[in-house]
Amino acid sequence: MSEPAGRKVTKLLSAKLPHDDTGATLMRFDDIRGQRYTEIFLIGGHAIIHDINAGIYNTIGLNDPGGTGDTTPQAVLDQVEVDALTRQYDVLGAFKNGPRLWCLDWAEVMVGKERDFMGLKARWVMWLDVPKEFRKHQSVAYKMITGKRDTQFGINKGSPAFILDDPDGNSWVMKSVSLIVDPNQAYESLKDLGSRLQSPPGWKFRTWCSGRTWCLRQTTVPRISLKTSWETRTTGVGGPYSNYKP
Repeated sequence: MSEPAGRKVTKLLSAKLPHDDTGATLMRFDDIRGQRYTEIFLIGGHAIIHDINAGIYNTIGLNDPGGTGDTTPQAVLDQVEVDALTRQYDVLGAFKNGPRLWCLDWAEVMVGKERDFMGLKARWVMWLDVPKEFRKHQSVAYKMITGKRDTQFGINKGSPAFILDDPDGNSWVMKSVSLIVDPNQAYESLKDLGSRLQSPPGWKFRTWCSGRTWCLRQTTVPRISLKTSWETRTTGVGGPYSNYKP
């Protein structure tokens, strides 16, 4: 029997996300710098009132029985179809954000339910307010994106931090770099990233080595996304977001 027309419209305009944050527990992941991972987005909310959000699932610590550092094997990632996930979870949409390379040394993450996305295992790690530009497939480069999570990231003493300073004096630390646009992007080339940026006026890139272990905390804080031939995720530093500001 076919569904009533009104129900079909409701499915298109609103969708509830699974409460996969229920019972979330703290997990620590060490030695992640340079490792590959992917995030799976399940997108829900209410399209009419433009209240769109996503549950984010991260492959960190999974899909790597041999300990190679690749938690998102390309052959497995390639078989994940976002249209099929959209139908399976009855959501507004799905998105594969990866593969990516970590630019930090360790992470302490509140993780929720583990799901199997067509062979790719990932755990819930955060909620994300989906910006309208993302929904319209427009660039969100150098724009604030609000995430809701309880996570600490760490940069060890002597390790490099890739930092972007904005015109208002805020500093943003690169969390990861994308291999979506350029699969050949190498971690080793990030030290020269500044020469490849096409930043708006007032933005400056620098590489900095910490003389101490540096902790960065994300709760409900803004992030910056950069997207040209590469993409980064950054988190704010200073104030309540880190133990000091370089």
